[in-house]
Amino acid sequence: MEGITALLINLLIGAVGGNLAGLALKAKSLGTLWNSVVGVLGGGLGFFVLGMIGAGGGGLLWQVLAAFIGGGLLLFIVSLVRKA
Repeated sequence: MEGITALLINLLIGAVGGNLAGLALKAKSLGTLWNSVVGVLGGGLGFFVLGMIGAGGGGLLWQVLAAFIGGGLLLFIVSLVRKA
């Protein structure tokens, strides 16, 4: 049960990170639902990539920061694709 709980917590943190990125990048925001979806995806990717390069630790603040960075980058990329 601990693995499922950790997964759900990481998904929730990704959604929060995506919405924080949407607030920071108002022009690129996709709305609450899509910011959450992009945050979950971007947060997972951000946490994975930043963990691979050895940046940061594994605490709650680190997870929110990784979700914010990954969500922000993914929001930016999605907004560029939508304009094309």
